[in-house]
Amino acid sequence: MPTLQIDQIIRSHRKTIGLQITNDARLIVRAPHFASEDFIHKLIRRKESWIKAKQDYFKQRQNKIKLRKFAPGEEFLFLGQAYPLKVIEDLPKAVVMDNTLKISSIVLGNARDHIECWYKAQASDYITQKVEYYSQMTGLNYQSIRINNAATRWGSCGYKDTLNFTWRLIMAPARVVDYVIIHELMHLRQKNHSRKFWAEVAKIAPDYKQDERWLKHNSHLLAWDC
Repeated sequence: MPTLQIDQIIRSHRKTIGLQITNDARLIVRAPHFASEDFIHKLIRRKESWIKAKQDYFKQRQNKIKLRKFAPGEEFLFLGQAYPLKVIEDLPKAVVMDNTLKISSIVLGNARDHIECWYKAQASDYITQKVEYYSQMTGLNYQSIRINNAATRWGSCGYKDTLNFTWRLIMAPARVVDYVIIHELMHLRQKNHSRKFWAEVAKIAPDYKQDERWLKHNSHLLAWDC
């Protein structure tokens, strides 16, 4: 039996076994109906080092996340820059940004929802413009762009050439946002993470490893569900 606890096994008509470590470090196994528990346990034993490393990462990340209070002066990131929150009585919109992040006193009781809505709108506009820019630069055509609520998966490329990005990405520095966009666009050309794929990424983002390191070490700064 594996030394690691399996928190949940989800069976379906899939053909392979998938392992998922959730944000709270739980181990989820997605398996075909025909996969025996003995086979699953053997796989867990083989992947034990990887699983523990992932669980440690999420535990450490969770410890770094600060509880949001939505109080005046609290800082919110936008494209890598910190903006203090300011409550305004006669604000024309629920949330406005200039040199500070302003929120109307009328909606302060639902600050989380209104600021999240504002972030999503900004992410949609900014990321869409950037995707179009790099699409024209590379000659790569995508089907659609979707802004989702993923907590740690910054972007993905669907099998129908749909590009997906989490709205939380808009809190990262602009060059990191660009890197994630370039990364997913390159999957339109290479549906893997082969050397050829990374070579294509490096043509547009030669310092991409620096951006990957930023995401690895600062993902807690983009957290929201706390």
